Amino acid sequence: MVKENFSIQDIETLNKEYRNKSPLEVISFVMSISERPLISTSFGAYSAALLAECVKVKKDIQVIWCDTGYNTDATYTHANFLIDTLKLSIDIFTPKLTTAFIKNRIGEPNLDNPNHELFSDIVKIEPFSRAFNKYNPDVWLTNIRKNQTSLRETLDIFSLSCNGNLKIAPFYYFSDQEMLQFLKENNLPVEFDYYDPVKALENRECGIHFSN
Repeated sequence: MVKENFSIQDIETLNKEYRNKSPLEVISFVMSISERPLISTSFGAYSAALLAECVKVKKDIQVIWCDTGYNTDATYTHANFLIDTLKLSIDIFTPKLTTAFIKNRIGEPNLDNPNHELFSDIVKIEPFSRAFNKYNPDVWLTNIRKNQTSLRETLDIFSLSCNGNLKIAPFYYFSDQEMLQFLKENNLPVEFDYYDPVKALENRECGIHFSN
């Protein structure tokens, strides 16, 4: 069972112990101490890696997807393939407002839009918070990696979320090339036709790791 409170020293110890372990070893350890593990996914390019490894250890692990409504057709095809192939236990959370209403009321999700912060809250932060409130996970598995954004550079395989959840990123130290190699070796698909309207730019934070 996951400890109620992890100290900074606890996290540092875990990161030292698992720094050179495989993602599967990290996930296996996490599943052994967790009662309510949760995976968040965006069905981005490398999403199949984390999903497939987690399902190996716990077939019915809860997966959440906050579908912004702005995904590409390719992303929806990719998502449906993984949902069906991996038999994911998935719950999809969407904004309370329709995409058409958001476009009309707030505008397009670009960085020049003065309503971008409000847009981010409506399409990503609020649905994500709703998902966490529903499942109340004791651990949160995510596919973030060190080289993606300045915030993620400050994290590690194990970290604490803003809400005190134990957050685990099994592929944290993998480069893009290593991710591609992993997917190839495990016959898993990759899909680069992906767009996150909250990030807008590839190296910009999506928001959920600031507020969760």
